[in-house]
Amino acid sequence: MKTEALMPLMPESAGGFNNRQRLFMRYFTATLIDLVVLNLFDEYSDKVDIHSFTISLLAAILLQVLLKLTLALEHKVAGYFKARPGGWMTFWRWFFAWLVLFGSKFVILEAIATAFGDKVHFAGVYHGIVTLIVVIIVMLVAEELVVRLYRKLGDTPR
Repeated sequence: MKTEALMPLMPESAGGFNNRQRLFMRYFTATLIDLVVLNLFDEYSDKVDIHSFTISLLAAILLQVLLKLTLALEHKVAGYFKARPGGWMTFWRWFFAWLVLFGSKFVILEAIATAFGDKVHFAGVYHGIVTLIVVIIVMLVAEELVVRLYRKLGDTPR
C-alpha cells in the first residue's frame, strides 16, 4: 500500500516534522530502549540491581545524557587530531578516542553511584565496571537495531 493512500487516514498534524521534533523522538526512543535494557538486566541478571522502576527511568535518562556527552567529547577530540596530517596524528586520534570512550565508563559508574547511591548497583569484576560496559554495549546495539528497523520501514518497496 502506498503512503499517499494512507494520508487521508492520518491526522493533519502527522506530517512535516521539524528538526527539534525529530531530535526529541530520537532521544525519547533511545531513553525508552535504555530503560527496557536496564530493567531486563535487573530482572534476569544478578549483577544489576535497581531499587525501583522510577529509579531505573532516572538512571536511563542519566545514562542517555552521559553517553551523548561522551560521544560529543570523543568526536571533538577525534576532530582535533583528524585536522592534522600524519601517521602519528592518526594513532593519537584512535588512542584518545579509545581513552575517552573507555574512561567515560568510570565517570558514568561514579555518576550513577553519586546520583542513586545503593539504589542502582552494578556488581562483578572490577567493582561492576565490566557489567556496566556490557549493559551499555547492549543498549547501544539495541538502539542501533531499532534505528535500522526504522530506516528499513522507510525504504520504498521495489
